[in-house]
Amino acid sequence: MTAGWPVLRRLLAPYRSRMIVAAIALLVAAACMLLVGQGLRAVIDRGFVASDAALLDQALLALFGLIGLMAVATYARFYTVSWLGERVSADLRSLVFKHLLTLPPSFFESGRTGEVISRLTNDTSQIETVIGSSASMAIRNLLLLVGGLAMLAVTSLKLTLLVLVCVPLVVVPILLFGRRVRKLSRASQDRVADIGAQIDETVHEIRTVQAYSHEAADQAAFDARVEATFATGKRRIRQRALLIVAVMLLVFGAVAAILWVGGHDVLAGRISAGQLSAFVFYAAMVAGAVATLSEVIGDVQRAAGALERLLELLATRPDVAEPTEPRPLPEPPRGEVCFRQVEFHYPSRPQQAALSAFDLTVAPGEKLALVGPSGAGKSTVFQLLLRFYDPRQGSIAIDGIDLREARIADLRGRIALVSQDAVVFAMNVLDNVRYGRPDASEAQVKAACRAAFASEFIEQLPEGYATDLGERGVKLSGGQRQRIAIARAILADRPILLLDEATSALDSHSERMVQQALETLMQGRTTLIIAHRLSTVQHADRIAVIDGGRIVGLGSHAELLRDSPLYQGLASLQLQA
Repeated sequence: MTAGWPVLRRLLAPYRSRMIVAAIALLVAAACMLLVGQGLRAVIDRGFVASDAALLDQALLALFGLIGLMAVATYARFYTVSWLGERVSADLRSLVFKHLLTLPPSFFESGRTGEVISRLTNDTSQIETVIGSSASMAIRNLLLLVGGLAMLAVTSLKLTLLVLVCVPLVVVPILLFGRRVRKLSRASQDRVADIGAQIDETVHEIRTVQAYSHEAADQAAFDARVEATFATGKRRIRQRALLIVAVMLLVFGAVAAILWVGGHDVLAGRISAGQLSAFVFYAAMVAGAVATLSEVIGDVQRAAGALERLLELLATRPDVAEPTEPRPLPEPPRGEVCFRQVEFHYPSRPQQAALSAFDLTVAPGEKLALVGPSGAGKSTVFQLLLRFYDPRQGSIAIDGIDLREARIADLRGRIALVSQDAVVFAMNVLDNVRYGRPDASEAQVKAACRAAFASEFIEQLPEGYATDLGERGVKLSGGQRQRIAIARAILADRPILLLDEATSALDSHSERMVQQALETLMQGRTTLIIAHRLSTVQHADRIAVIDGGRIVGLGSHAELLRDSPLYQGLASLQLQA
C-alpha cells in the first residue's frame, strides 16, 4: 500500500473535516471501551464484594452512561468512514476513467477491455472496503490493543508481562501468512479480470458465437477460467483461514494461561476479584483486537494488490503527449492538410512500415479520395491526422501548425469523422447525433438528420428522437447506423471531414440520398475520403493511389485511368464485379 499512499492521500485531502470527525469519534469510542473495564472492576469490588447497593447503582449508572456515549461515537465513526469509503471509491473510479480517456487506441489494442473494466469495478471495490471499513477497524483495534495493554499494566504488571511474552507468538504468523495472502490476492484479481475479459468479448460478439455454434467451446474456455479463479481464491482463503486459526489458538490459549495464573493470585489475596475481572476484560479486548487485526490485514493485503493494478493503469503514459507550450490553430480555420516525408510503424508491428516517405498536401476545401488495396495505409492516414499516433519521422500539419505543437482537443475539434463501422452509443437519437456538439438544440439535431436522410426512419421509431438505440445501436440496421453517424458529422460542422467508407453499409437507394447530403456537407470543407466504389471517388477533385504505405499515383479519375496501372486494375476489378 505504501506505493499507492500518495494517490490515496490526494483523494482523501478534500475530506479532511470528515476525517477529523471520524478520528475524534474513533478516539471517543475506544476510550469508552477502555473505561468499561474500570466500570466492571468498580461494579464487582464496590458493589458485589462490598455488598453496597448504593455504590452498585452508581457504578452501573456510570457504566450505562459510558456505553451510551460509546454507541453514539461508534455510529458517528461508522457512518463517516463508510461515507469516506464510498466517496473515495467514486473519486478513484472517476480518476482512472479520466486517465483511460487520455490513452491512445494502441493501449486498448494491446490490452483487453474486460480487464480494464475489472480494474475499474472490482479493484476499486476492494479499496472502498479498506477505506470504508477495514481501515477504521484496524485503527480502532490498534488503539484498543495499545490502550488495553496500558490498562493491563495498571491492573497487574505481573500478568501484563505474561501477555507481552505471548505477543511475538501472535505477530509471527501474521507476518508470515500476510505476505502469502497479498500475493494470492493479486493473482485472484488477475483471474477475475480474465473472466471479465471473456464475458465482455463473448457478449459483444454473441451473434458470431451463435452463428458458428461456438457456445460449447466458449463455455469450456469460460469454465476453465472460472476454475482457475476458484483455485486461486481457494489458496488465498486457505492462507487467511490458517492465519485466523493460528492467531485464535495462540491468543485464547494465552488468555487461558493468564486466567490460571490470575486465579491463583486472587486465591492468594495478591489481587482482588474486581482486578482479575478487569484484567480478563482487557485481556479479552487485546485478544479480540489482535484477532481482528489479523483478519483486517487480509483485507488490506487484498486491497494492496488491487491498488497495485490501478497504479499500473494510472502510471501508463500515452504515447501521444500534449505539448508543453501549445500553439493555437489559426482562426478562422482554412482546413489545409500537409504530410511531409512521414514514416510510421504501428507499435504492434514495429518491423513493418505502415507509411513510408509519405508526402501529401490537401488544399483548403479540396475533396481528396484515398484508394488502394487492403492494408495499403489509407486508414493510417486518418489515424495520424486525428493524432491517435505520432509518426516516427516527418511531420503532419493543419493550417501550417505541426500537430505535435497544438492541443489535442483543438486539433480534433477541427475534424469530423464518419467511419466504416458506424458507432452508435447506448443513448437516444438526440444524444447520439449531438455527440460531437453537446450544446446543439433539438431543432439543429433534426435538421442534421434530415440532411443525412435519417429523419424518415427516426420518426417511425417508438419514441422518435427520444428512442434509446441500445448498446452499439443494436436496434438499428447497418444503413440506419451509418446515417446516424453522418448526421453527427453534419451537426459537428467542422472544417475537415474524414469519410472512411461512409456509404459502404447503404443500399443503392440510400447511398444516392446520402451522397447528395454529403455533397452539400463537403462544400467549403476539406474532405478526405477512403472508398472503393468508383461512384464515390470519381467525383473527387483528386485521387491518391496508395500501395505499401506510399503514394504511387495522384490525379483525377481520368488521369489515373490513363497513367496508373494499380488504379486501372482496381477500376477493372470493380467494373467486372
